[in-house]
This record gives sequence, C-alpha cells and structure tokens, in this order.
Amino acid sequence: MKLFRFIAIASAAAMMLACSGSSKVEGSKAVRDLLPTKGQIDSAAYLLGVNFGMVISQNNFGELNMAQLRKGMDDALKAKGVPGDSAYSKQFKINPEEMNTVLNNFVQKRMAYSAGLNKEKGDQFRKDFMAKNNADSTVTGIVYLIQDSGSGVRAVSDRDTVKVNYRGTLIDGTEFDSNNGISFPLNRVIPGWTEGMKLVGEGGKITLVIPAEMGYGERGAGGNIGPNATLVFDVDLLEVHPFVAPAEN
Repeated sequence: MKLFRFIAIASAAAMMLACSGSSKVEGSKAVRDLLPTKGQIDSAAYLLGVNFGMVISQNNFGELNMAQLRKGMDDALKAKGVPGDSAYSKQFKINPEEMNTVLNNFVQKRMAYSAGLNKEKGDQFRKDFMAKNNADSTVTGIVYLIQDSGSGVRAVSDRDTVKVNYRGTLIDGTEFDSNNGISFPLNRVIPGWTEGMKLVGEGGKITLVIPAEMGYGERGAGGNIGPNATLVFDVDLLEVHPFVAPAEN
C-alpha cells in the first residue's frame, strides 16, 4: 500500500536526519561543509514530523500511543545490521516484517468502526429530520423535504438532464460540495440524486437526506465523505430537459 511505502521512506529519512545531527562528523572541513546546516536539519525534521502527523490524521489512524510511536522510531534509529535479517529483527519489540499485516488489520478495524458509526448516526439523523420537519421518505430510504414543489414539468427518465443549484453537507453541517447552474443527466450521478430529482418540479426547491446505500456506500468519496456517510443536499431545480433520442440517419 502507498501509505506503508511512505512510512518506510519516512523512517529512512528519519535515520538520515539523525545521522546528519550526529556530533561525530568525519571528513575534512571541505567535506563537512557539504552537510546540511543545523537550520536545514531542524526544518527537515519538523516537516518530516508534519508528514507523519498528516499520514496519521488523513488515514483514519485515530488516537495513537505516541510513546510507542517514539519508541519504535528510537529502536529503528538504534538498530544495527541489515533490515530483513533475523539478527536485525530481534532488536525490535515486534518484528518489522509484520508491519504490513499489523497495519492493514489496524486500518481495516478503524474503517469498520467508522462505517458502523456513520451508519448509526446517519440512520438516527434521518429519523430526527423526518420528525422535526414533517418530511417524507421513499422506499429506498431517502428522506426529503419539499420547500417549493415547482411546476408540473418533472424529470421522469434517468436520461433526463437537470440544471440545478445545490449545496451538499454532512450530517454535522460540514460542506463538502456546492455548485450553481450546473447541468447533468440523471444517470450520471449517485442513485439518491437520480431518484430525488424526480420528486420536485422545475423551479422547485428540495432538501434530500440520502442514506449511504443511495450515495457513496461503504467506500465513501474523497477525503470528506467517509464510509457509510449520510449526505444532505439543498437543491434548487432550475430546469428540466427531457431526454431526446438522437435522430436516426
């Protein structure tokens, strides 16, 4: 995995930085002058720490035992020999050869937890939204609130095109997307949109609360939409353009 390749590279960089900061520097002055300055060493060390922090925060690692993280780095810096050799591996609390297995299992457990928690919270949010707003729901689980029903012109086919203004948020109010005056055919979007845009007429306004099954599912999307995330869209349906089959030659 790319994540674990990065960790290996970062560990090697940490060792290089440690060597750069060693008080025992060999070579003539001309050779020693080729080394990074203290300021460069400090900057590189800080940014390496930033990268570690970004990896931890962006890959669903949750709260880690920082003392164990530091111990692992210290052990790697002190270890003698060639990585992969049995003598080298015995210097560690856990064999480094087990890294991919241990980290993969850890990340999978964290993802399963996030998916379960998101679904639990999303289901409750939809129930609360319905009760609070006297909203309706579809058999697929979409909860919707029509603020303006619009005209009698509606999308009826998945191949119809709509032009909309919209704002998409998570259930905590975090905005992950918005757009004004964008057009798209209904068969090119998430199922919740395909179904939801048929519930209101041209010129209307609707709020859609879309369960993960009708959104991005267990995989999520990008950095903001997690696994099993329930999505909220406020939509102004500006125009509906029925699908017209191309003329046969």
